[in-house]
Amino acid sequence: MQALTNRSKMVVNKEMSFIEKLYLPAIMNGMRITFSHFFRKKVTINYPEKKRPISEVFRGQHVLKRDEKGAERCTACGLCAVACPAEAITMTAAERKKGEENLYREEKYAAVYEINMLRCIFCGLCEEACPKEAIFLTDRIVPTEFERGDFVYGKNKLVEGVEPAKRIDVSKRQSAAVLEFKKNPEYAHNQVWDPNKSLKKKAHH
Repeated sequence: MQALTNRSKMVVNKEMSFIEKLYLPAIMNGMRITFSHFFRKKVTINYPEKKRPISEVFRGQHVLKRDEKGAERCTACGLCAVACPAEAITMTAAERKKGEENLYREEKYAAVYEINMLRCIFCGLCEEACPKEAIFLTDRIVPTEFERGDFVYGKNKLVEGVEPAKRIDVSKRQSAAVLEFKKNPEYAHNQVWDPNKSLKKKAHH
């Protein structure tokens, strides 16, 4: 029967010697490699007592940011959940009540905001999709847990604290162009929301 291609290769069935049948040369060669690693510098570290330097573009545990006055930036628009390819983000929107202006930046906020860390692939699309700069990925490593339910992070783990010491620095996640854009007060994105001015506009229309 003629071969379809000329890529066939002749295989030699060589008989093994007595020593080769005992696998002694292979075992000794393996032990030589193993013992050679005993005298090399260890590549492992005692985490979390010691930590290696992390890249500035490392994407770790998420944070829900507050504004300068301590109010939550998230308006529960759902764009982060739609952009998430792993469908790891879920939320429930609610209307801000009177007297909660210091808690939530705008009239709509996220009463429930959850991220399933087991599903999250840390791609960063959520922070790119957010129009309010409310969610960012930080350089913090997600801690290990024993139960699957403990990996579902709610607002108690995601929202940063009000105190300056508990704020999470995300300046490294923003480009120079974004920082320059935020300084310009002419854009509506950077204007401070004034409830009285907003009511006047609604009454005018």
